Amino acid sequence: MSRSVISTANAPAAIGTYSQAVKAGNTVYLSGQIGLDPASMEMREGFDAQTEQVFRNLKAVAEAAGGSLGDAVKLTIYLTDLSNFAKVNEVMASYFAQPYPARAAVGVKELPKGALVEADAILVLG
Repeated sequence: MSRSVISTANAPAAIGTYSQAVKAGNTVYLSGQIGLDPASMEMREGFDAQTEQVFRNLKAVAEAAGGSLGDAVKLTIYLTDLSNFAKVNEVMASYFAQPYPARAAVGVKELPKGALVEADAILVLG
């Protein structure tokens, strides 16, 4: 099975020892994205802005892989405050159409760079 690294300047550069995404066959594994603006590498202010940026970043990586968020089969969302779950649903609805991908939402103590939300995804292309 072929394996390739996916990278785009339209999403934040990796801030650690990982790739933005790895494609193995028709499956693309997108690394977690936080609310970093890819141009400035600065965190967006507030939960709403960070959540929008997270999905913009995921979308950019999905497109760099030759797909779209419509190809997502699994999404995991990490929240430092589970009371923000309804807002995530609202934002997610503007990036995904039915049938929605499988999803998990996990409450965590903290995230990199003080982020309030993070999400990763698995896509199946074709």
